[in-house]
Amino acid sequence: MLIVDQVGKYYQTGGWFSKQRQHILKSISFLCNTGECLGIIGESGSGKSTLARLMLGIEKPDYGSITFHGEHVQQRKVRRGSISAVFQDYTSSINPFFTVEQAIIEPIQEMRKSNYNKEILDNRIDELLEEVGLDASYRSSYPHELSGGEIQRVCIARALATEPQCIVFDEAISSLDATVQFQVLELLRKLKANYQMSYIFITHDIQAASYLCDRLIIFRDGSIEEIINTAQLNNVQSEYAKALLSKMITL
Repeated sequence: MLIVDQVGKYYQTGGWFSKQRQHILKSISFLCNTGECLGIIGESGSGKSTLARLMLGIEKPDYGSITFHGEHVQQRKVRRGSISAVFQDYTSSINPFFTVEQAIIEPIQEMRKSNYNKEILDNRIDELLEEVGLDASYRSSYPHELSGGEIQRVCIARALATEPQCIVFDEAISSLDATVQFQVLELLRKLKANYQMSYIFITHDIQAASYLCDRLIIFRDGSIEEIINTAQLNNVQSEYAKALLSKMITL
């Protein structure tokens, strides 16, 4: 279980010597249960990606805490092998000089920090590629030789490589065309069922979130406006949530 408890974040504005600070996240609290897919939706600039970086331990909150199974995610040992991520910009998520095989191997080797039986590793790479709808022929390919959908599938395979308990998806399908988006959403549903892991799915796409997620957090200017079960999405209470959903659905 991942618990975000009264988390806040400021960013300095106005240059190096400025004392001005912008309050990006304001006392955010929620939990993601084991095996749950939790969606976080909101407009651009609402603080969603900042929250993702905090949950992944890339940045630290200025106040509050984020824990995974009771331990702080800022501790590398808590995140390593247990929490993975898939980002929007798949072109920069993988070293352009790495083959698909090298990209998938990297997190496994970082976690193990020891020699790993080559035969087992080879089989694992093939299994991961098959899981995401690719085959062994992709192992020697470089990112520039793949389509956007194929690269994002490789990023998902890479995220799965350490068999994490939770994956954070930060606008992971927004750069893909509609047909490929649906294919990736179907893939994510299948993988979640197979691996029994938790997802935190951050997006501005209400249709994608409602298709994949069990609950939705509606974000507004760094605060949580409302949390609702996806099955009851039509019953949102706040006027902002109603207007946001209407706007997103008609886009």
